[in-house]
Amino acid sequence: MTTSEVSSAGQWRGVDLGTRTVRYDERDAILYALAVGAHATDLDLVLEDRLRVLPTFALTLAQWAPDELGGRGGFDTATALHGSQTLEVRSPLPRAGELTLSAHVGEVWDKGRAAVFEVVVECEHFVATWSLFAPGSGGFGGDRGPSAPAAPEGTPDLTATLVTSPDQAALYRLTGDRHHIHIDPEAAARIGQPRPIMHGLCTLAATTIPLARAAGAHPADLTSLSGRFAAPMFPGDSAEIRAWGTRSDLSFDVRSGDASVVSGAHVTFA
Repeated sequence: MTTSEVSSAGQWRGVDLGTRTVRYDERDAILYALAVGAHATDLDLVLEDRLRVLPTFALTLAQWAPDELGGRGGFDTATALHGSQTLEVRSPLPRAGELTLSAHVGEVWDKGRAAVFEVVVECEHFVATWSLFAPGSGGFGGDRGPSAPAAPEGTPDLTATLVTSPDQAALYRLTGDRHHIHIDPEAAARIGQPRPIMHGLCTLAATTIPLARAAGAHPADLTSLSGRFAAPMFPGDSAEIRAWGTRSDLSFDVRSGDASVVSGAHVTFA
């Protein structure tokens, strides 16, 4: 089916979004690591001679795919929200190189007043899936899809603190997502926020660094990650990370003040 033949949200299911070759070098990977909270003392994340590329860097390389669906008219880019994200690591990213990524629309769930589009991007090193919540696109008679995972119960097995920098969103946007709500107070005000907000993908990736350390793992050993974006976080704020399980199977959430920032999250480290 061609894009011009798509008349309802459900008909986007399975649509090919094309392929793209992306190139990067050590500088790009190091800038990304700094943007998600690595420090100058984390030499194997910020020094090219010892560099291990954070697996979540893949999400910046694949950001073109959900943008492609929005550009084709799959959803209203002014109102759609990034609902959740998954990443499955197939093999470590090289320090520098060229990757050919292919993308397609996965499932399209009918939530009644909204639709949820899954955009799947894959290559030899990873599979990444965006879930995009699109108000006004539901009601096409499709399946509602899975429910949100149940929150873990009991005392967490691990806790950690996510500390963000006041300049973190300004730095992270240099990795590719330059939406004005992350830097311009006037743009943030138009979506009802008192000041610019963190990128959801920045918050999720930044969480994995202190969480890996608390679990006795290295953040570059991440093998899978998923999480739902429940509320925005602001640059300069801190958040509590609570986790249940072990490094090979951790459920976690992230709370800033009284707000749940990331919920229903899961991560594994090798």
